Order: sequence, then C-alpha cells, then structure tokens
Amino acid sequence: MIKERKKIRVGVSVGDLNGIGMEVIIKTFEDKRMMDFCTPVIFSSAKTSSYHRKVLEIKNFSFNIINDFNKVNDKQANLINCWEEDVEINLGELNSEIGKYAYISLEKAKDALKNNNIDVLVTAPINKSAIQKNQKDFIGHTEYLEQNFKGNSLMMMISENMKIAFVTSHVPLAEVSGLLNEEKIVEILSSLNDTLIQDFGINKPKIAVIGLNPHAGEDGMLGKEEKDIIIPAIIKSKNQNNVLAFGPYPADSFFTSSNLEKFDAILSMYHDQGLTPFKTLSFSEGVNYTSGLNVVRTSPVHGTAFDIAGKNIADPQSFRESIFLACKIIRKRREYFNLKDNSLKVKKSEH
Repeated sequence: MIKERKKIRVGVSVGDLNGIGMEVIIKTFEDKRMMDFCTPVIFSSAKTSSYHRKVLEIKNFSFNIINDFNKVNDKQANLINCWEEDVEINLGELNSEIGKYAYISLEKAKDALKNNNIDVLVTAPINKSAIQKNQKDFIGHTEYLEQNFKGNSLMMMISENMKIAFVTSHVPLAEVSGLLNEEKIVEILSSLNDTLIQDFGINKPKIAVIGLNPHAGEDGMLGKEEKDIIIPAIIKSKNQNNVLAFGPYPADSFFTSSNLEKFDAILSMYHDQGLTPFKTLSFSEGVNYTSGLNVVRTSPVHGTAFDIAGKNIADPQSFRESIFLACKIIRKRREYFNLKDNSLKVKKSEH
C-alpha cells in the first residue's frame, strides 16, 4: 500500500505560457498560508517563471527550483525544471511553439501522478489549438487524462452552490440529440452518484436531470427525447442502481436558488445548457473537476485570457479554489476507501 504523505502534494501543469496561467499560480502561492495544508509542485522551467515574475513585477516571491522530487520543500512552492532551453514568450499571442511546452508540462505532471510523486493534479489553462499543432490527437485535458488513467471521465463544474455534470460536452449542438441514449444517461447518472458519495461525502445524493428541449419537451409537443430517452433513463437509474434522480426539468426555469438548494447535483444534456447558468452564478470561484477516474484533477473555469495576459489583473480565485477542491476531494476519497476497506476486513473476519 502506498504511504500517504502528511501534506497533500499538489502538482500543477503550467498551461499556456502566453496566457494568465503562471500569473494566477504565482498570485496563489504568494500567500504562504497555502503551504500550511498543501505542498505545491509546478511543472515548468526556472527561466519562464523568472520571466513572468519580472513582467508582473513580483519581487517578494520565488520558487524552490528542483530537478527531482527528493528535493521538494514542504514549506515552499516548488518548481520542477522540465526544460532548459530559452522559450520566446509573447504574452497574449496564440503560438504552437508555446503549445509544445504546455504539453510537456502536462506530460511531466501526468507521469508524476502515475508514479505517486504528486497526490493530485491541478491544470492551468491551455489553448487546445496551440497544442494540436504538434499533438494532432489532443482534444483536451479530460480526454487526455481518460486515456492515461483508469475509469470513464465525467466533466463536472463545482462551486459553493452548484455541482453540475454533462451528458455531452465538447460537441456541436447539432449532434447532441443523436448522442443521447438511455444507456449513456443511466451510466452517467451512476457515475455522478458514485462521485457524490465517495468524493464529496454525500450519503444519498439527489440529482436533478435537465431536459433537452424547451419546457422539457412539453409532453412531446416540442421534442420527444424526454419521453423516449431521458424519462426511461431516470426510471431505470432509480430501479436498477438506486440513484435518486428526478426530472426532467425545463432548463429555462430550473436554475433558481430554491431549486439549487433541493439537489446535490445537476445533470445537463449539453455543454452550454449547463455552463451558461454555472458561469453566470459562479464564474469567479467555479472549478472544473474531472470525476470518474482513479486520480483527482481540477482546474479553474476560465481560459488562457490572452486579452489580459501580462497586465497583472488576472483574478486567482478560481485557481485557488481548484487547489482547495483537489485537496478536499482526495481527503474525502481516502476516507471513503479506508472506511470501505475496514468494513470489508471486519466482514471477512466474522466468517
């Protein structure tokens, strides 16, 4: 069994060096109180971090620059030197060469997670098209992690007042209906239910399911996906998997404070249906969580924000919340599986 560290070691992939990733990283770990409960390890290079500190005119902060994990300092923000060469940084610009280094950082962080050199992964924002110039098969963080770890990934957005998952995510709107089927929704509801139990400590989660069509189909007049697919999936989830799923609810009227208080999570049918209300209500503190895998990964909900890169005005709150949430989830998950293991041992010894 892998021995758990006293403090959670948080690995951070640096994201696009022309964006605000390094800015929000530095702003987060400038606060030395962050080191009271986690040990950060950033995957980048000494030269690029020095460049960003100079641009941001941050003088009272420095990383512990290391080349191997034996030199990690639990009382400081650490930076693993992932490349030695000079990198031409042009803040605010899309550049495929910069995308190459974002991918190197992610690869190094992934390897560290596999080898238990870090406990959780927090990813700073990338530009997918910049990475795809060199890595043609790269779709995004979620898909990349699913290819490299065990489980079926499920994108979730988390904030203080909302947890929302998606049946479909990065696909054209015209394809959404064709991608919906009863089996898929049942499977995702089961995964979401398990996540709420093991990662958030919710005993009997209540999940609201949003309909696809206006007014949730209006009894078939405005679309038949609710009657033919979504309602049968909800019934099957209750009967076969004991999932407390309810709905489908109309998207245009569901996202009120009273409704949000009644449910532990929401399942949306497609990307913008769920992300529009989520970002409206929770953008600054929202966190993207990749659930369903045997590892924990979070990220801020904002992107590279090229338009404000280098201006020292980026808000680090979402990134900071990503650190907090990753640590909270790994603790809850360990607690859940420790209790489960102990329960199995007791049952085994009784026979």
